[in-house]
Amino acid sequence: MKIATYNVNGVNGRLPVLLRWLQETAPDVVCLQELKAPDEKFPLQAINDAGYQAIWHGQKSWNGVAILSKTEIKELRRGLPSDPDDTHSRYIEALVNGIVVGCLYLPNGNPAPGPKFDYKLQWFERFTAHARGLFDRGIPVVLCGDYNVMPTEADVYKPERWVNDALFRPETRQAFKTLMAQGWTDAIRKLYPTETIYTFWDYFRDAYGRNAGLRIDHFLLSPQADTRLLAAGVDRHVRGWEKSSDHGPVWIELANG
Repeated sequence: MKIATYNVNGVNGRLPVLLRWLQETAPDVVCLQELKAPDEKFPLQAINDAGYQAIWHGQKSWNGVAILSKTEIKELRRGLPSDPDDTHSRYIEALVNGIVVGCLYLPNGNPAPGPKFDYKLQWFERFTAHARGLFDRGIPVVLCGDYNVMPTEADVYKPERWVNDALFRPETRQAFKTLMAQGWTDAIRKLYPTETIYTFWDYFRDAYGRNAGLRIDHFLLSPQADTRLLAAGVDRHVRGWEKSSDHGPVWIELANG
């Protein structure tokens, strides 16, 4: 079972890239972030024609998350618990083939310090609390998406340039450590503990050409999913396609349960 996560940076504007990638790689489940489209503008017909069912949680101009699946998909929740007034569309969760898949788009948080950074940390705290509940159920869980966190210096090109950025500030990295301490496995780092691997390359200063990137898109696995992990990687070449997102798709393969 192949599960992928991809921050598309605008699902309608990047639709040709998304469909080309789906046809090329044929993942079983796909988590999308930054749809930048209200619910009624989600390109369901094109997704269906590509062979996928879909659930989505959209928002006009900003944010937005979706889960695509080749097989039956059962929505479990949209949005995190504990803050019914939160207007950001950043989380959706489904049951697919016996696996709970959580798709998230964690806030960027810049400029930091400031209200946006405070919101990032608050959202992170709520997500961590929800993750604890999922972890404690003792079932296969995959939490993937754009975490907007570089966990270590190995996950960022020239880390000294990012020390004051919301994605790399000590508070953000500590929040990620707190989440991981629950017992989650970082799929990429389990299989590639020392390799330079990035998932995001800015549009400016030929960042992709220079491989001046960041690793901010992550797969966290519960122990019941971790034991089934076979492979993981980044479809880096997709970032080089014309009119592509500034993220590359990330994927894992799990043995059948």
